[in-house]
Amino acid sequence: MAVRAVRGAVQLDRDEAGHMDEQVAALLTALLERNGLSTDDLISIWFTATPDLHSDFPAAAARKIGIVDVPLICAQELDIGGAMPRVVRVLAHIESDKPRADINHVYLGAAAALRKDIAQ
Repeated sequence: MAVRAVRGAVQLDRDEAGHMDEQVAALLTALLERNGLSTDDLISIWFTATPDLHSDFPAAAARKIGIVDVPLICAQELDIGGAMPRVVRVLAHIESDKPRADINHVYLGAAAALRKDIAQ
């Protein structure tokens, strides 16, 4: 079993805690489903949020969907002029037998423009 990293992102329509919960849950669910993972395969998850998001911690959404015994951490994304607003990014470390090339990175909605090279 190898340690792999899975990336993803989603752009929120607005800075509201309930909306963040929905969007982060959708991102994490898609990340798990598209890679054939369960929560037991997760090692840790790093979240970043752009500086314009203040309503809640993205990790709180993960806890609400049952990711409760995995280390989670949140950080603020760099404040770069012209960057896409209201974005939550994720970097999940997983255990998987998949080759690195078979990992599916998940960029939902408008966030797909962030990484056209790896967005699914």
